[in-house]
Amino acid sequence: MRGINNQVKTALIFLRRWTGVAFCLLFLSWFCSGVAMMYSDYPMVSSAERLARSPALDASTIRLTPNEAFTLLQADALPDRVRVSVFDGRPAYAFYSGPERQIVYADNGQIQTEFAADLTLRIASTWTGQRSEIATVEENKEEDQWTVSGEFRRLRPIRKYSWPDGEQVYVSTVTGEVVQYTTAHRRMVAYLGPIPHWLYFTPLRKHGSRWSRVVIWVSGVATAVVLLGLGIGVWTYSPSKRFRYAGAPSAIPYVGSKRWHMALGLLFGPLACTWAFSGMLSMDPFPNLQSGSSEETAGRLAEALRQPPATLAQFDSKPPGAALQQLGSGVQPRQLELTSFIGEPVYLATTAANRSMIVPVNGDPSSQLNPDRIIEAVSEAVRPIALAQVRAVTDYDACYLDRRHLLPLPAIFVQLNDAESTMYYIDPKTAQIVEAYDSRSRRNRWLYHGLHSTNFPWLYRHRPAWDLLLLVLLAGCITLSITSLILAWKVLDRSLGKKGSRLPITHRSRI
Repeated sequence: MRGINNQVKTALIFLRRWTGVAFCLLFLSWFCSGVAMMYSDYPMVSSAERLARSPALDASTIRLTPNEAFTLLQADALPDRVRVSVFDGRPAYAFYSGPERQIVYADNGQIQTEFAADLTLRIASTWTGQRSEIATVEENKEEDQWTVSGEFRRLRPIRKYSWPDGEQVYVSTVTGEVVQYTTAHRRMVAYLGPIPHWLYFTPLRKHGSRWSRVVIWVSGVATAVVLLGLGIGVWTYSPSKRFRYAGAPSAIPYVGSKRWHMALGLLFGPLACTWAFSGMLSMDPFPNLQSGSSEETAGRLAEALRQPPATLAQFDSKPPGAALQQLGSGVQPRQLELTSFIGEPVYLATTAANRSMIVPVNGDPSSQLNPDRIIEAVSEAVRPIALAQVRAVTDYDACYLDRRHLLPLPAIFVQLNDAESTMYYIDPKTAQIVEAYDSRSRRNRWLYHGLHSTNFPWLYRHRPAWDLLLLVLLAGCITLSITSLILAWKVLDRSLGKKGSRLPITHRSRI
């Protein structure tokens, strides 16, 4: 029995030491990949890229009104959203009902119900601008590294088209849309950044809830490990005691790699702890503590800014072709969205990301909606709560900021006089709520984005100050991880009995 207990004890010690090496490698991977993530994201098709690759609409080719096109579908329920854009080289209406999309060509009323291989090949070839005959195709029926998240499930099967230069385009056979796009460079950078940083490996990530739990637990344990190390370091650090190092007094009772590890741990350990903890918060492990009522209220405000919703028949008096002609040749929209503003039917003509024009059915085009009417509609929607503050936002502030300048400016800031001091940022060009915060989401903004991304307005406005600060901090944490890995490997090396690879340990000495 004693022999069995000794074997179990030895196995546990061995497992603990290997676990220590694994966590050291994990921290090193997180900090190294953090450098890559400063300048790269996981490959995805953004709305800005989709607009940039879409041809401009030609008013002369749009012959059907929205109401005529929708009647051809013989649908029972009205659509949630309606857009006009170019599909397969022709103007087409896209009628959305939740996640479902139905396409009706605006030139002759043809309904696109199936997306055959020749059609999806043309779509992929147009996206890349390359010849279709040199592309290879494969059916993507299961998750791969670039279609591993749950949002792609309803889009399968997906056809993946590849070109010799490394470009890959994924086209859904359900919607006919380009749903993913990668290049050799994007894939390489993703393997250096987001994939190791998020533990976004296909065998794990395809099980969404399991992946979420693993990331939360690993981040939580990593936070506890750093806190333990900090506690030991602070307890060991002895400014009142006198140790000798290189002939001079020192408060750190170690030499060699142990000395470097303790010094770096005391300096960069708190940062490593906050990064691990804020990374855990990105997975929303405490939904009741992190989520507030701002999103629910935002939905009510969004409806108030549109209500009553416009009917398709209201656009008959100024069909999409006429709206495009009214904009003139100087504006070439790539997308028209049929919407309403406080019950009045309007077209939102988008030329590029954050560049749009408003074309009312009963009025002339304008660059933005009336801010006073937006504020009035918000005030009516939140009653009996009053508006505590209203102002124009012309530059990014503490809660409304973006280092890539993708959030629209100017914006309208509205703060409510409620218990949570709820506040909203509204884009006057679209009357859409861009950001919403209550007391809990503001706290989460600082605990996650503030601690994890160091996204403070002054640093973003004075780049490369942000870049230099982050690179210095990450370099310190990388060096700390390397020293911890060296120490962990020494312990493991001794346990494996590799005496020849041991390094001499110098004992401390008092003055």
